[in-house]
Amino acid sequence: MKTNASPSVPDAAPSPWLEKLGPGVVTGAADDDPSGIATYSQAGAAFGYNILWTMLLTYPLMVAIQIVSARIGRVSGHGLATNIRRRYPLPLVYAAVVLLLIANTINIAADLSAMGAAANLVIGGPVALFTGGFAVLSLVLQVFVPYKRYVRVLKWLTLALFAYVGVIFAVEVPWGTVAIRTVFPQPSWTPAYLTTIVAVFGTTISPYLFFWQASQEVEELQITAGQHPLKKAPSQGLKNLRRIGIDTWIGMGFSNMIAFFIVLTTAATLHAHHITDIETTAQAASALKPIAGRLAFVLFGLGIIGTGLLALPVLAGSAAYAMAGAFQWKNSLELEPRLAKRFYAVIGIAMLAGLLLGFSSVDPMKALFWSAVINGVTSVPIMVLLMRMSSHPDVMGAFCITGGLRLAGWVATITMAGAALGMVILSVVPKT
Repeated sequence: MKTNASPSVPDAAPSPWLEKLGPGVVTGAADDDPSGIATYSQAGAAFGYNILWTMLLTYPLMVAIQIVSARIGRVSGHGLATNIRRRYPLPLVYAAVVLLLIANTINIAADLSAMGAAANLVIGGPVALFTGGFAVLSLVLQVFVPYKRYVRVLKWLTLALFAYVGVIFAVEVPWGTVAIRTVFPQPSWTPAYLTTIVAVFGTTISPYLFFWQASQEVEELQITAGQHPLKKAPSQGLKNLRRIGIDTWIGMGFSNMIAFFIVLTTAATLHAHHITDIETTAQAASALKPIAGRLAFVLFGLGIIGTGLLALPVLAGSAAYAMAGAFQWKNSLELEPRLAKRFYAVIGIAMLAGLLLGFSSVDPMKALFWSAVINGVTSVPIMVLLMRMSSHPDVMGAFCITGGLRLAGWVATITMAGAALGMVILSVVPKT
């Protein structure tokens, strides 16, 4: 049963090092959701090993902006939407939050559809029943399991991503070629190739990840006895900022490693056999079976289900945190539903809307494309606001972002601005 977010009693002994990993690892793993898997599968199938370099480039950029987001949450004791509301015009806040809600709902729809199709492929049965069952399961866990217990479930679900590491052992990979093409790719620079690069960036660096990790830092703060926002307790800063750094570097590294293996798997199998037109995760899994065997097919399918169960609460939860912060509602996954009705209502509505959208006649791939466009366009102004807030003493006190982290954050912001501009331009250019 949920509680009123009262601090937990500290353990007598220090917690194991792995237990210190949480918001960063969960956020990074949730980035490899079924929609992301579809994008990475498309990239690998279409362009083979010549797209692997993007995983190396996105890693430091992703780390920088996620560390900034996490620090804002831990230092201020509030989520991103609350901090934005306190410093910027309300119409700007509401526009960003509404766009986030729309994009997340579309992603939820695509993820649920992919999970249902994957379950059908692996074990057989009605897709609609599986899809609805996954939606209900995820919603029940979010609403009725306290955060400090639920986050343990999310941590265990990150292990599902290792399915994509296992797939590699079921296929033949020319590692020498992989190493060369990763560092020295042979890009085609066609509109289709550029569009794929933009899609990879938009999938990897998304606004919902900013909101989620910052909010999870606030949740961890509230359930841990003796902890306070760093702005009010500077003496706790060194230990927590070091933890955030380690957590985020490992979490985003995990995320990019799995993305790398997904691209590698589809490049070594589908692209190598001239199967370059992949539109869905289910199609990617099906295409693997005759080439790489049943083991690779099953692992790929189970990975879709596991990552979906991890991503759904992040997508719905980040939208709820953003809405609650924008409208000043009570919000915490540790609170009982009766104490945060509107917060949980947003989670329920996002899940229901995603489920209905998945059952509608809307083309899921077109919906996912527009979700990527919205995410790409929305991420840029939000990243600008994050970087400005992270350097302001009113928000960060003595913990303003400086030096290399600040530079990396702005480089990530400028890169995403270029990607968003490229997405808009390339959307009107015929693919070749």
